[in-house]
Amino acid sequence: MPTSVCQMPLGSSSSTLAAATNFSSSKRKDMSLLKAIDTNPSFTPRESGPLPERLMSGNPAFRTWAQDVARGESIHTGVWEATPGEMRSIKGETFEFCHILSGIVELTPEGGEPVIYKAGDSFVMKPGYVGVWKTIETVRKIYVTVT
Repeated sequence: MPTSVCQMPLGSSSSTLAAATNFSSSKRKDMSLLKAIDTNPSFTPRESGPLPERLMSGNPAFRTWAQDVARGESIHTGVWEATPGEMRSIKGETFEFCHILSGIVELTPEGGEPVIYKAGDSFVMKPGYVGVWKTIETVRKIYVTVT
């Protein structure tokens, strides 16, 4: 039987619920290992843009709300936003998971067909990915990168 309140089966007793929510103080310190991603952060983002040699069209502006780093500097998570524009996307050795919160993008892998992603869609760009990232409508995404 699961001990997480989030996984409580139907018909479980209130004593099980009490046990699940009454964890010891030693477990409380482990809560830093569970991180929520704030999709509408109130802190000031880092502002940037594409590298000039990757810009294809438009004048996209980026805002990044970095929210966590793990395993040294190899895993990064947060929220990223971009205004419309088109650029080359080159992942190199980086793996990136994206979940689109709002907006529309079109990704075209080198030698492939364009794929549209919009709010609610998730995708992965694996190491070695090369293609075109076209922001059609200002996009906001949750990202997880691993290098």
